[in-house]
Amino acid sequence: MTTHGDAVGPSALSAVPAASDEKQQVKAAIEPLDRTGGGLVRQPNLQNVPPAVGRLATALTRLRAALGSVSYPLALPSADEARRVGSALIAQLDDYLLPRLARLDAPLLVVVGGSTGAGKSTLVNSLVQAPVSTAGVLRPTTRSPVLVCHPDDVNWFGRGGLLPGLTRTAASSTASDALQVVATPTIGPGLALLDAPDIDSVVDHNRQLAAQLLAAADLWLFVTTAARYADAVPWELLTTARLRGTVIALVLDRVPVGAAAEIAAHLGEMLTANDLGSAPLFVLPETELDERGLLPDSAIGPMRVWFAQLAGDANARATVVRQTLDGALGALAPALGGLGEAADDQARASYALDDRVESAYRNALRNAEEGLRDGRMLRGEVLARWQEFVGTGDFLRSLESRVGHLRDRVAAALSGRPAPGRNLRVAMESQLVTLLRGVATDAAEQTYAAWHAHPAGAALLSPELQKASDDLPLRADRMVRDWQQWVLDLVRREASDKRAVARGAAYAVNGAGLAVMIAVFTSTALIPTGLEVAAGAGSAVAGQKVLEAIFGDQAIRTLATRSRTELMTRFEELLAVEAARFGERTAAARHETSNGALLRQIAVEVENARKELALTGSGS
Repeated sequence: MTTHGDAVGPSALSAVPAASDEKQQVKAAIEPLDRTGGGLVRQPNLQNVPPAVGRLATALTRLRAALGSVSYPLALPSADEARRVGSALIAQLDDYLLPRLARLDAPLLVVVGGSTGAGKSTLVNSLVQAPVSTAGVLRPTTRSPVLVCHPDDVNWFGRGGLLPGLTRTAASSTASDALQVVATPTIGPGLALLDAPDIDSVVDHNRQLAAQLLAAADLWLFVTTAARYADAVPWELLTTARLRGTVIALVLDRVPVGAAAEIAAHLGEMLTANDLGSAPLFVLPETELDERGLLPDSAIGPMRVWFAQLAGDANARATVVRQTLDGALGALAPALGGLGEAADDQARASYALDDRVESAYRNALRNAEEGLRDGRMLRGEVLARWQEFVGTGDFLRSLESRVGHLRDRVAAALSGRPAPGRNLRVAMESQLVTLLRGVATDAAEQTYAAWHAHPAGAALLSPELQKASDDLPLRADRMVRDWQQWVLDLVRREASDKRAVARGAAYAVNGAGLAVMIAVFTSTALIPTGLEVAAGAGSAVAGQKVLEAIFGDQAIRTLATRSRTELMTRFEELLAVEAARFGERTAAARHETSNGALLRQIAVEVENARKELALTGSGS
């Protein structure tokens, strides 16, 4: 076997067969974990740790909470990748960073990963000289990953220090969250081997679990073959591991006799080109397995010695742990910068969508106000009921010269004719509801079209948003009736000291209130006659003088203006409810601005704490 790179550690470990009671020992160690549902640990125990470690752990815990609050809800190009990276960071915090930071002196975890059929399980069995991990005959292998450690280390690995989300078992399992723990004295204390699923498995869960396990490794032992070492998938993961700072060693397996030097040299060139030239490289020749299915000592012996030396050298293990931990921490800042930018994308898109909503419903309110001023409301049924209420045009013309006499006549006439007043109120109510429904429908259609043209907006739409709410007519009816009552109450308050109205009691107030409502439908706040209404004019002398005689000229204008303002306020509130149907769908994304800023802030805190802790001695 040839190696590319340096080995660490001075001592060797003799191989001893696994004791018969090891499974019982593992079972006893992990049973409490099973009863707690996997023993998921979110925050490390930070008692009796240096202050720098405590500050770093606090920053990481804040980061864990912040990552959990960012959802990237809008369908943007950056969203899928951000969710993937965010989930991966959460998993690494839970599985590795927080528990490892809490126990820097905990045993070293070596994750053995590689492509399908690369011989990972055979390699693990050969390193510990016992068939602890069953090699898969059928692909894909669906059994649980296997962690092999010394009996002295079962309490750490068996109780969920690292990878707390995986349920420990003493036997192989097909459960998706199972991790089989095997204790054997043939592996030195202080180091464990974890046989991971294939990184290129056709089963999604297997690939995801493999990536999760690799992210929790103190050292990744990557296994490939002479036929597959140049495949794209492994190199993507190797690049990820390098960027994350994970310490890497490689095994080139099943190398044909006579081709070792050439293939090893080529692989070495690829490693150097990818900034992995210092990684140890072990080359295993193509060979027959012994009767137990293990590689012969001539092939595996030097690698076993290398791991024995690593297991026996606490300083060497600490160097690996600190280098990988520091690298993983250092990789957080650029990753969080990308997540912050993706969160900003969400916020910018939500504001753009909200602007479209605001524009459409602002136009709707403007159209509603214009509809009150342009005379369109004083046509059809409203015109007919107004004429019915005040009498014929000749009657109105006759009022001009007899204003004083008409004060009493108005009250008497109104008191004897309640039905036309009710009819007029109903007609105005119908016109106002029709106006509101029209502008609300137009606004919904405009917003729907504007959102449909936006990639993030199109994914938020549903058919009911293309029109006004189903209950809008009922809410509009209630709103208009409430407004009409508000106008009557206003007139009653303003006329409380007017004797002419007092003599007419409620009917006089009703008549004056209806006249004020009609004035709201004009651009000049003056009461139109029937003929002038028909001509689209906005003022009338006779009816106006009746009200002026009772209330005064300026009071009439004030009453109509206040009533129109109140009506528009109620219109605006009703349209705001309609617009909120869209706003509810962007609400989550609007929070992403603060989330993006928070991620960047915590990234700085983590980086400052990492440098202060100086895991690798350089503080950079």
